[in-house]
Amino acid sequence: MLKPSQIRALFKISQAIDSVTEKLGRLCDWIVILLVAVGFYNVAARYIGRFIGMKLSSNALIELQWYLFSLLFFLGFAYILKHGANVRVDFLYANWSERRRALIDLIGTVLFLIPFCIIGIWVTLNPVMQSWGRLPDGSWGQWEMSSDADGLPRAPIKTMIIVAFVLLLLQAISQTIKYLAVVLGYRDVARSLASETEQIPFE
Repeated sequence: MLKPSQIRALFKISQAIDSVTEKLGRLCDWIVILLVAVGFYNVAARYIGRFIGMKLSSNALIELQWYLFSLLFFLGFAYILKHGANVRVDFLYANWSERRRALIDLIGTVLFLIPFCIIGIWVTLNPVMQSWGRLPDGSWGQWEMSSDADGLPRAPIKTMIIVAFVLLLLQAISQTIKYLAVVLGYRDVARSLASETEQIPFE
């Protein structure tokens, strides 16, 4: 059985991870604004350029638009998990007690989510390294570029797959600590979890 001092130490780790996740959530707000701006420019440039007979956009800006869109997903996974905005089949879950919900979430996170993140990091590591130019003999060549003219390099956005899994893994660890605290009877943690879930800024 964990001592209260150990729970407090673990909860400090959880709070540090949560703080990083919240900052990433705020960063996503700015990415959305930038994404809309780039998308608006691409559409306007296409029609205005066609009207005046000039090329005002490029493949780089078009690819930047979907790079930004991808970043929203990659950086948003952990934020969604923290706020409980992930999809649930909750016709039974919603009627359970706080401790029972926390126990189910704890089991699911430890048995499924954390291993999934670790496996995700493992299987994407080699393709990402190859995208950066790592050759089978261990030497390094050129990094992967877009097949389209004037396109962007592929390696940075592929690296974000690993970053996404790492951030999701960290948040899963944070959630595990909080679920464990609720199961052990720390009701202040239960209230904190409830408030995070209720204040979802997506609605």
